[in-house]
Amino acid sequence: MKKVGFSGTLDPITNGHLWVIEEARTMADEVVVFISENPFKRCQFSAEKRQQIVQQSCAERNWKNVTVIVVRGDYTARAAKKHGVDYLLRGIRNTTDFDYENLLQQANVDVINGAKTLFVMPPRDLGSVSSSFIKGLQGPVGWHWHTKKFIPPAAYAAWIEDWLHQEWWKLWSSNDVNTLSDSVAFANQEVWFQSLMQAYRAPSRHYHNLDHLVHGLSELGVWATNCGASANEVRVLKQAFWFHDYVYGGQQTISDEEASAQAWLNSSLDLPNAETVADLIRATDHFQAQHILHPLKAILVGADLAILGQHVDVYDAYAAAIRCEYQDVPSSIYFEKRRLALIHLRQKALDQQLFESAYFAQEYNANAIENMAREIERSPSCFST
Repeated sequence: MKKVGFSGTLDPITNGHLWVIEEARTMADEVVVFISENPFKRCQFSAEKRQQIVQQSCAERNWKNVTVIVVRGDYTARAAKKHGVDYLLRGIRNTTDFDYENLLQQANVDVINGAKTLFVMPPRDLGSVSSSFIKGLQGPVGWHWHTKKFIPPAAYAAWIEDWLHQEWWKLWSSNDVNTLSDSVAFANQEVWFQSLMQAYRAPSRHYHNLDHLVHGLSELGVWATNCGASANEVRVLKQAFWFHDYVYGGQQTISDEEASAQAWLNSSLDLPNAETVADLIRATDHFQAQHILHPLKAILVGADLAILGQHVDVYDAYAAAIRCEYQDVPSSIYFEKRRLALIHLRQKALDQQLFESAYFAQEYNANAIENMAREIERSPSCFST
């Protein structure tokens, strides 16, 4: 067979979709992916963005025989015929899918004289994966770790950037641009968003990256919902979390946290809250924190330390990422210092002093003790006491 097509909204493309495309590649010399743009369907990503994500996902797999086409104002089955594709490959996960696809097949062939459909059944581990299923995961703490399992890296990167962009704009009092001063503020906000994204996605950031940013902002959002925080408290906390690791691994004479606080002050993003946010950023600095009294300090630090109390696989991924961030440090030095730091933090958790916030202590203290104990035990034996 020369050409086989695959069609869908692909908002976003999932690992299940990619499996079907790979099956199509085994059947034909060329695969054409048709992305439908339906004006009556509200999508998370534009058709062009979805096209880009699919192209990147195929490139990551070195699939050079896949073409991606956006279909506007036409049925994808009819568009397929126009591009020399006589058969569309579709995945069927359950009987509901079969009933729907059977009706669609009849309409495609009998009504619009479009391409016929071939059906394949995905493996069991992809049987429940769909775009709507993945969208339903968004929201609670850890949602990004779950979605990451079901979508390709390009789709994941686009998803969290879109989510972070929405979070960013929620921080500012108005997104309406009515005056020159509003326009300048809007431009400044967008410039700083891009600067922050560039900093957190730097290749050297294996933990203090966009995942960490999404996690912390999610933690603060859930804390606010459960504890009845005011809108301004949430605003101040999230502004501080956005900036607290803006400078990381710098070579300046001041600490990274102080450099991040100064970057925030220089941004002029929120002048009424400028100093209180700067102090919150400084509160994440081990050497300055003990001298800082701030009513929201325990919450921000709690959100930052919450990673210690996550599920085992999440914690282990965090521990591995931290090692990668210090990959230039010899193992003998790294593991010794890491183990001493964990012993210190675990003792604080045992003494109920790791999380100063009652909310975060209740949520994570017990798991943090277990996680850190496990990592200490598996440290190289030459550093045991």
